[in-house]
Amino acid sequence: MKSLNRICVAIVGKPWHFDVYKIAQQRQEIALRRTSVRLSLSIVPLLLLLGMALLANPAQAQTFAYVTNSSTNTVSVIDTATNTVVSTIPVGQVPLGVAITPDRTRAYVANRDSQTLSVIDTASNTVAATIPVGASPAGVAITPDGTRAYVTVGLTTVLAIDTATNTVVTTIPINPLPENVPSPWGIAITPNGTRAFVTNQTNFDGQDAVSVMDTATNTEVGFLLVGASLPQGVAITPDGTRAYVTLGLMSVSVIDTASNTVVATISVGASPIGIAITPDGTRAYVTHVFQAVSLVSVIDTATNTVFTTISEGIDTNPNAVAITPGIGPPTNADQCKDGGWKIFTIPGKFKNQGDCVSFVKTGK
Repeated sequence: MKSLNRICVAIVGKPWHFDVYKIAQQRQEIALRRTSVRLSLSIVPLLLLLGMALLANPAQAQTFAYVTNSSTNTVSVIDTATNTVVSTIPVGQVPLGVAITPDRTRAYVANRDSQTLSVIDTASNTVAATIPVGASPAGVAITPDGTRAYVTVGLTTVLAIDTATNTVVTTIPINPLPENVPSPWGIAITPNGTRAFVTNQTNFDGQDAVSVMDTATNTEVGFLLVGASLPQGVAITPDGTRAYVTLGLMSVSVIDTASNTVVATISVGASPIGIAITPDGTRAYVTHVFQAVSLVSVIDTATNTVFTTISEGIDTNPNAVAITPGIGPPTNADQCKDGGWKIFTIPGKFKNQGDCVSFVKTGK
């Protein structure tokens, strides 16, 4: 049997109670090791099957960062475990924003000069579809339920796209300071899906702005000023409490999303533009453009400092970056496919792994 990486599996919900099972490869054998268990022996065979199914598809546990390269019209794929580039994908002309669906199957890339979105199949890392969206698309964000993609276009607009049909369904005006053209750029959606933060390079009276959009009504409901700082990329922590905004003048602002105020500023080096946060919230990846050496900085979000940089394998002018989401609880029957084995840690519509197993066996 081939050597297999260790994978942690956490299953939650009644009637079975336990914490974490570790599945490890040791001397060509798979050993199931218990850390904290209150479990009847009758469920052990099911857990063994669960472990084997997960190990058969270790890619489920991997995390990748997708980085757009605007000068070479490509997307670099970084394995965040090793911080190395593992794939390069050709897309449209001058790719800027990128976002990944919650089920990790697709990445949406905004191609400014092509006036399109490229839809990447993340299993094969190839472009599976192309969506026309109009003038100068820049930022992209996906709702937590995966049904909508929001993209900033032109000077005053955000488009909502139905990801099932890959068609535009809503046009949303963005104009935080009517006295000047806002030029929306980056966009990110809170984990609960209720709000979107949109960066605007308004430059009104020495001020740029970050707009706040209500995704239920698809309207702009407020904004905050961030100075003459050229705000561009924006990412929100998994717990929804902080928004990280890249400022073109060598820094990243950290915004408290409850009060919509800046609570920290991080020095990251020249021309930061794109930003994305890992599913566990511990790191933020920041791209830098127009540098002699193509660069991605990695921020420790606990200390809000840069602790490493990535340059090898990064193409010229890396722009936006998106990270594959963590695997959460199943929310529909379709997520129980492939044998029903899924990694999840909090209760959802399907309360525990047994619900997925039941669906696979009975179809309901």
